[in-house]
Amino acid sequence: MEQTALRPKPMPGQESGGSPTPGPVRRPHADRRRRRRLTTVLFGLCVGTVLVLSGVGLGTVGATVIGMSKLADLRGQAGSSGRTGQGAAPVNPSASALPGPTPPPATPTPSPAPAGATLGVEAVDAEKSGALVVGVHVPGPGYTAGLVRGDVLLAFDTTRIDSAADLAQAVADTRPGAAVTLTVRHEGGGYQQLTVIPGVVT
Repeated sequence: MEQTALRPKPMPGQESGGSPTPGPVRRPHADRRRRRRLTTVLFGLCVGTVLVLSGVGLGTVGATVIGMSKLADLRGQAGSSGRTGQGAAPVNPSASALPGPTPPPATPTPSPAPAGATLGVEAVDAEKSGALVVGVHVPGPGYTAGLVRGDVLLAFDTTRIDSAADLAQAVADTRPGAAVTLTVRHEGGGYQQLTVIPGVVT
């Protein structure tokens, strides 16, 4: 019998001469995948940037519109307050355009309404009775007292609350700064009495 030497089989990609090929092996499919991944990541970053910037822009526009409407309301209140001596516009501009002396106003101009009270919560009618809190403004009197979203307000001091309109009326009738006791049913079913100090609407 003839003896043979055991020789290892050559690895795939190596030549039969036994010397490895210089440099890395090119895989054309891997290059396409890398390019596709890079394109996807860059596209995602661009879309994310556009969405963030458009959200910021919409928020700014919304805040500007709200601010301008409040400014218009304040100017309207200042114009109708009847303080013509302090630079405010006259109450009846068409009458001041007529020649000759202007007649005195028939009725005195009412002074601006006193500031109303607020709890700093948003409420809707509950399923049975009461006002369901759907939003709590932070910071605000309701947040300070411990109201959370999902609470149902059942009583405002001695006034029974059957709907969100009842709550709004009870808060409007309250003097800002006076402590009031709220009867609350929490979302878990427990009842609690909280003390809240309504703030001033500004």
